[in-house]
Amino acid sequence: MGTYTFNLPDIGEGIAEAEIVAWHVKVGDRIEEDGKIADVMTDKATVEMESPVAGTILSIAGAEGDMVAIGAPLVVIEIEGEGEAEAEIAPGPSTGSGRTEVEAAPVVETAPLPASEPIAPPPVRPEPVEGAALAAAKVLASPAVRARAQELGIDLSEVRPAEDGRVRHADLDAFLAYNAAGGFRPAGARGKDEDVRVIGIRRRIAENMAASKRSIPHFSYVEECDVTALEELRGQLNSARGNRPKLTMLPLLITAICRALPDFPMINARYDDEAGVVHRSGVVHLGMATQTPAGLMVPVIRNAQDRNLWQLASEIVRLAEAARNGSAKSEELSGSTFTITSLGPLGGVAHTPVINRPEVAIIGPNRIVERAMFVPDGIGGERIAKRKCMNLSISCDHRVVDGWDAASFVQAVKRLLETPVLLLAD
Repeated sequence: MGTYTFNLPDIGEGIAEAEIVAWHVKVGDRIEEDGKIADVMTDKATVEMESPVAGTILSIAGAEGDMVAIGAPLVVIEIEGEGEAEAEIAPGPSTGSGRTEVEAAPVVETAPLPASEPIAPPPVRPEPVEGAALAAAKVLASPAVRARAQELGIDLSEVRPAEDGRVRHADLDAFLAYNAAGGFRPAGARGKDEDVRVIGIRRRIAENMAASKRSIPHFSYVEECDVTALEELRGQLNSARGNRPKLTMLPLLITAICRALPDFPMINARYDDEAGVVHRSGVVHLGMATQTPAGLMVPVIRNAQDRNLWQLASEIVRLAEAARNGSAKSEELSGSTFTITSLGPLGGVAHTPVINRPEVAIIGPNRIVERAMFVPDGIGGERIAKRKCMNLSISCDHRVVDGWDAASFVQAVKRLLETPVLLLAD
């Protein structure tokens, strides 16, 4: 038998290290050639590592969330035949499937294969009992809990455990409180305490958000828009959409943003604070904050200013789906110049979004609500009418954007939304 060391290869992005986000093997596992070893994440993408040999896993580099340097051992595999500790195999380029050529190295850590489990003695059968005593005997509980339940006159079979099927002292307390309250249960069920390690995308989000709030002096501004006419237009367009995707509010809002931004170049920008340079972009690469199972991601609609409403709707659906299923390319997740964030029907009344650094502004629509408002009656007076209203919330980097500019930009977007025919005009 010999050993084969799988060193973490250069994934081709000029990185020095990568994070282990998921192990597909553990020490003692048998792995086949091309079998999945682990998923590692760089600043741009998650790459799947596959084994070039078949064998048994002797050691692994660390736990999920640990960083591994390029060229350092990721796993050591026991293989049949002579080992390749002295061979020099240069790492090859990464492929689309995530398989990468490896280089051999001396074994740096080994672990014995798991021994066979000892044969347990046959269980001792308890003396038969009947009725409530039989039911209580089947309940999982420690001797101390059983003794306390007996002192309190509690039938353990009537106690519902909070977790893993085992009755604890806390469950006895809850049972007593329930009966003392006349059979009414407390306001909320007991949750389970657990520690969750912050790794992968979640760690990247935490680092980016902390860096943004730490280095950027945020300020926010909120404005109310009457979107009654806009919603009527959206309904008319959807009724004649044919096989095109259904229009939500986002394509209309993005169109308004793209039409307003040329007059406010300081908002469609990226700030390199180390170099002291603000790059004002002539095009709108619009970031779209998207909630995914892995956490918040920001796919980018390239050249959003060149797309019509239907093209925007299609791109929104495509990018959101790619972000959620993990198929988004690295270039689709970077390079935005301005970001929009939306909570959809959960949009709330107002919010203060965090800037997607190094951008200098982020905007978000809030929930549409109906309210009574004074509107012109057409004969020089006013009348009360039911209108659909939506707040726009914007956060800006006060080092680059002044409050007047932010308010003026939102007012320009507001005028376009409240006069939606302008969105369709050349």
